[in-house]
Amino acid sequence: MKPSAFNTKIFNLFDQNWAIVTAGTPDRYNSMTISWGSMGTIWGAPNHGRPIVTVYINPLRYTYEVLNESDRFTVSFFPKANRPDLILMGTRTGRFGDTKKGTNLTPVFDNGFVYYRESILTFECEKLYQQTLDKKQIPASIADAFYAPEEQAHRMYIGEVKKIIEKGEEDE
Repeated sequence: MKPSAFNTKIFNLFDQNWAIVTAGTPDRYNSMTISWGSMGTIWGAPNHGRPIVTVYINPLRYTYEVLNESDRFTVSFFPKANRPDLILMGTRTGRFGDTKKGTNLTPVFDNGFVYYRESILTFECEKLYQQTLDKKQIPASIADAFYAPEEQAHRMYIGEVKKIIEKGEEDE
């Protein structure tokens, strides 16, 4: 599907549905559950902006390391039946083992991208930009709620959407 044809309740997608971000290659990849993200357009003339997905990864996560080394990533959303899989993948680190072990998720390797067969919506993205958020620019009430004084803030990754894979939610 072309990004211009995509339509959704944008403010619910990450916050209520969660997602799995996956980075790396078929030989070395890692996935983690996320609930922070955004979508829009950037760096284009009017009516020709690049469609983007932005995700935010904590530097303590193994996915941070893998995504820093990767030019591509995917962001996948799942039917409600897979919520236990997302919970499990959100509590494990790929640094010490396979995050998908014990889940019902099956990796798919598509032209250098990795996502999961069970997803109902996947964005294949090429990384355009990355930068660590500056805690001094975050309102103190938010920074204090999410970060310890010595803790580094999340890193923002902006990916240009190259392909959208959308399937129906048959399980619901």
